[in-house]
Amino acid sequence: MTAPRPFGLLAELTYRCPLACAYCSNPVEMDRYAEELSTADWQRVFTEAADLGVLQCHLSGGEPLLRRDLPDLVRTANDLGMYTNLVTSAMGLNRRRAEELRAAGLDHVQVSVQADEPATADRIAGIPSFDRKLEACRLVRELGWPLTVNVVLHRQNIDRVGAILELVEDLHADRVELANTQYYGWAWRNRTALLPSREQLDRAEEIVVAARERLAGRMEVVHVLPDYYSRYPKPCMGGWAQRQLTVAPNGDALPCPAAQTLPLPRASVRDAGLGEIWTSAPLFTAFRGTDWMQDPCRSCERRELDHGGCRCQAFQLTGDAAATDPVCHLSPEHHLVDAAVADANSAAPVDLELVPRGRLRRP
Repeated sequence: MTAPRPFGLLAELTYRCPLACAYCSNPVEMDRYAEELSTADWQRVFTEAADLGVLQCHLSGGEPLLRRDLPDLVRTANDLGMYTNLVTSAMGLNRRRAEELRAAGLDHVQVSVQADEPATADRIAGIPSFDRKLEACRLVRELGWPLTVNVVLHRQNIDRVGAILELVEDLHADRVELANTQYYGWAWRNRTALLPSREQLDRAEEIVVAARERLAGRMEVVHVLPDYYSRYPKPCMGGWAQRQLTVAPNGDALPCPAAQTLPLPRASVRDAGLGEIWTSAPLFTAFRGTDWMQDPCRSCERRELDHGGCRCQAFQLTGDAAATDPVCHLSPEHHLVDAAVADANSAAPVDLELVPRGRLRRP
């Protein structure tokens, strides 16, 4: 089949990060990513991405501010006509750094916040960071950037969603993303301590719906529910290798950020051009379209809607990347998700031990 043209690139510039968030979806074996792409490598990747049709460049990590060349990379993406979005913990976003990025043409800033008050936020982040994050958010607004605040929700903070929304409103954010944890990487290790109960989810949903109505026209409120509680799986990435691609710090090119877990040949921008990888690399073609599907996906009328669900989640739970995502109630392996949900609804909602994310040494 003819490969579509992607419109979004997630450039994971580094997996180094000052935080130790237990819900992080970055890979657990981070030493594989210590040899990061050079400035020139990333500039070539951006050029090839623009040639493919990419319009949005999301600069992420880890913590992308740890890359000293970040302003140069922003300038390159901006010169290529791509909309640039910095996805950051905001640790290190001081005035000097912010003004450099503003001068380079950065279009948008997305700041992660872990909770609405210092003690809980700092415990989840693994270090004292709450006050510095709020200072950075105010700086972003002062410099005229659009501001998105991202809050990853889980059983350790979801009961505070009302207060979290009040905090984000006080920060005058343009957009808030309340995204329930996706269970990959470190979050997979901590699933028992992170997956909320049905009661917690229902209370949070009621609060979010009311806030969305109240804030209409002033702040966009995005609420991403945990797919473990869904009847059908999420349409992962809008379809495998259809709209988005990721490049990891070491140069691995991926159809989604978690695809490095799949038992397929690696594709690296160190070895091939991004256009060639997108069009013909086995990692990108394996699950593009619907021909690869097994039943019940193959005969399901929803196969063009949810694309069989998440390939990485299917592999993680079943060992078969082509299996129906077990989130789907039609999956023969749906009992695996039911068991996790049952555990979440039988355990205490807080005070479960979290394993903090490991830190990758500076190369």
